[in-house]
Amino acid sequence: MLLVIFGPGSVVAALLVGGGRLDYAGVGIIALSFAVVVAVVIYAFGSTSGAHINPAVTIALAVGRRFPWREVVPYLVAQLAGAVIGGLFIVAMFGRRATDLGGVGMTALQPGVGYGQGILIEAFGTFLLLLTIMALAVDRRAPQGWAGLMIGLAVAGEVFVLGPLTGGSINPARTFGPYVANSMFGGDTPWWQFGVYVVGPIAGAAVAVVLYDLVARPVSEVPATAEQGAAGEITGEQLPRPREAATGAEPSAGPPGRPAGHARSGIFGRHGPPGQGR
Repeated sequence: MLLVIFGPGSVVAALLVGGGRLDYAGVGIIALSFAVVVAVVIYAFGSTSGAHINPAVTIALAVGRRFPWREVVPYLVAQLAGAVIGGLFIVAMFGRRATDLGGVGMTALQPGVGYGQGILIEAFGTFLLLLTIMALAVDRRAPQGWAGLMIGLAVAGEVFVLGPLTGGSINPARTFGPYVANSMFGGDTPWWQFGVYVVGPIAGAAVAVVLYDLVARPVSEVPATAEQGAAGEITGEQLPRPREAATGAEPSAGPPGRPAGHARSGIFGRHGPPGQGR
């Protein structure tokens, strides 16, 4: 809900201030608004649910076995419902101008961008998002406290480049909410393009998760069973050094007062990062 209010809502606001026209400076303001709301939501709700706010993130992390499949459907329902409520709030705030100016901030393929091209563009944008999530929120080697800010900036970065082409959705729920709200209040909604904003983000997200595990976090360096999360420096039980592995010596214990094997929680608390099962 918050993502849609302050993301697509910023599109309506920019068009209102610009008299119905949106220049590249306006795109920059929209990207900044997306970055801020994504960061705030992650810091606020990351420790509660992982703060996915994106069906592509949920599905991709389930594909990568970092999120339980049994929880995917409830998460998707919550994400889509929140997006629709956010779209309705935009209409409540701006009135008819919400549908007249940019269709409640909805995304659409711009002239010259084909259906297949749109899928590829959205896949690239979501690949960047999941690469950031994997590196800053999932990988146990991540520095503590940076996940929310950098994930927000990753969203801003893709809006800078992809916004003028597809709207830079990288999130099926972000597109779904404004589409539903716009349709409910008589706006012209390009539902035939909705597949672009489902197939592209899910494909790009899944590829990012798989490639990250193969390239940046190979099992030979960090075992698949190792604890994950934005835990800052690794504390507690460390990976065996070559000498220890060869001699069978016990790994080093953690700091005084902390038992071996205990890792300091990051911003995602006991529930782990986005996509980590309970």
